[in-house]
Amino acid sequence: MRYGADALGLVSEMPSGPGVITDELAREIAARVPPTVSSFLLTSRQDTASIVEQQRFVRATTLQLVDRLTRGTYRDLRDALPGIALVQVIHVCGEESIEEAARVAPEVDAVLLDSGNQRLAVKELGGTGRTHDWRISRRIVEQLTAPVFLAGGLTPENVRAAAEEVGPFGLDVCSGVRTKGRLDERKLAAFIEQREKLG
Repeated sequence: MRYGADALGLVSEMPSGPGVITDELAREIAARVPPTVSSFLLTSRQDTASIVEQQRFVRATTLQLVDRLTRGTYRDLRDALPGIALVQVIHVCGEESIEEAARVAPEVDAVLLDSGNQRLAVKELGGTGRTHDWRISRRIVEQLTAPVFLAGGLTPENVRAAAEEVGPFGLDVCSGVRTKGRLDERKLAAFIEQREKLG
């Protein structure tokens, strides 16, 4: 927040990737985030009942669903959690991601494009450090009316090029501002400095 972030991502249990914290710590952080900054609970849970239970405990302002729902619907989440924003992650693996984004966008408040892989035995649902095909992301941005966030391998060195090529509503970063798995304040400051140059 000191460097000017608009939102904080609170990464709950994941099958892989950096930055995971306990729900207890996520709850503590969410309670301290000022109203001017959004708190995003990143959840890999796929059933709405379990997601609702987790959100009611953590009390973040936004739910970021990093995997597809397998039980329940977005409407179930909206009914159970009024006032909580929903962001669905689409892992851009090819042209099929355009259809997937178009299908879910009317159900959520925003879409986030990332570089995970849900087909692996141990799913990658974020924090891979890999970029994806930004041309596909650009097409998604152009087709959707919902806000689109861009993630996936963003770093201080490539964030300007990514933003200029894709034209997203916002940017999400995790591994690109870490050194040996820990948040690196120098990289974070450099990332936000590049973002601010975009205007």
